[in-house]
Amino acid sequence: MELTFPVIDFSKLNGEERAAAMEMIKDACENWGFFELVNHGISHELMDTVERLTKEHYRKCMELRFKEMVASKGLEAVQSEINDMDWESTFFLRHLPESNMSEIPDLEEDYRKVMKEFAVELEKLAEQLLDLLCENLGLEPGYLKKVFYGSKGPTFGTKVSNYPPCPKPDLIKGLRAHTDAGGIILLFQDDKVSGLQLLKDGQWIDVPPMKHSIVINLGDQLE
Repeated sequence: MELTFPVIDFSKLNGEERAAAMEMIKDACENWGFFELVNHGISHELMDTVERLTKEHYRKCMELRFKEMVASKGLEAVQSEINDMDWESTFFLRHLPESNMSEIPDLEEDYRKVMKEFAVELEKLAEQLLDLLCENLGLEPGYLKKVFYGSKGPTFGTKVSNYPPCPKPDLIKGLRAHTDAGGIILLFQDDKVSGLQLLKDGQWIDVPPMKHSIVINLGDQLE
């Protein structure tokens, strides 16, 4: 049976198709733990800027470091499958409870500014989604946000990842199979290359790359 990955039009929550959209979210949460959002309200222009500056930052500041790491480990010439590393170049921005933006070296001012702006939009969207999940679960609004609040407020950050071309893609995986910890994960992925898969009913299913979509994944705690 061909499984169709759930794609939800967020704008339908404001009209007469709200009940059907809520049912789709409920089904996606119960049966997939994943869904893809379109028309989520985050400006496409902002998303394009985030993508452009992220790629520029990688080329300027991280590409050489990644190539040096590959060379130092002799990964160009591996003969057998490598199971204990991920083929990704990554860094982490913490937004809440305290930002670490100013401590990250090499981030240009316009990139910092746009990532802060993007984080504000993602936080708003995450809170809207948590309240929709509350509604589907019969909990009062704000319940899930409160659960994740902790003593200092919620923990919220952005992992920024690039997956450079790999000389041995059959022997080294981009990211090994894993689950995401935490509450709710909002992913802005490449819109041309399908790299993300999820395990559903024993088979690996591609998460379709779609321009300006946000992929939602329920983390272990929320699940």
